[in-house]
Parts: sequence; C-alpha cells; structure tokens
Amino acid sequence: MNFQGILIGAAAFIIIGVFHPVVIKAEYHFGTRSWPAFLIVGAVALILSVFLESTLWSAILGVFGFSSLWSIRELFEQEERVKKGWFPANPNREPVEQ
Repeated sequence: MNFQGILIGAAAFIIIGVFHPVVIKAEYHFGTRSWPAFLIVGAVALILSVFLESTLWSAILGVFGFSSLWSIRELFEQEERVKKGWFPANPNREPVEQ
C-alpha cells in the first residue's frame, strides 16, 4: 500500500491551515511590507523541492513553496479586509507612505 498521497494531502491541509494565521499576523505587525519574505521563502522552497530525491518530501516542499507564494496575494487581500473593518488594524503600526 502506498500512503504518500494521503501524507501529501494531510501535509497540504496543515500547511494551508498554518499559513492562514501567519498571513493575518504578518499583515497586522508589518502590513504588506512583508511580501518579499513570502516571495523569498516560496522561491527557495520550490528550488529546493526540485533537488530532493524523495517524491514525498519534494511534493510537501512544493506545496509549502506555492502556499508561501499564494500568501503574497492573501496578504494584500488581508489589507483590504482590515480596511473594511473585518479584521482589527494595528494601532501601533505607522502607515506606510505610498
């Protein structure tokens, strides 16, 4: 029996579940200025996934990398949710001039 598909699915579920609050916290503390960190982490994870011998770990790292890249979009959407009042704004963070 091959459980790799189930393990990859479970890992994807956990990774996506973890990224949700990470994006919320990142936007709260740093605003959208944190997007380059998500880009770097995602790119590094995807590059590393190509070089892994194990299909299981390569797939999990690929899911992690793409989840990190997707978080960039979610970070900007989270900013809009804060503007709409759906999430609290950080009163201690100074607004970034654009």
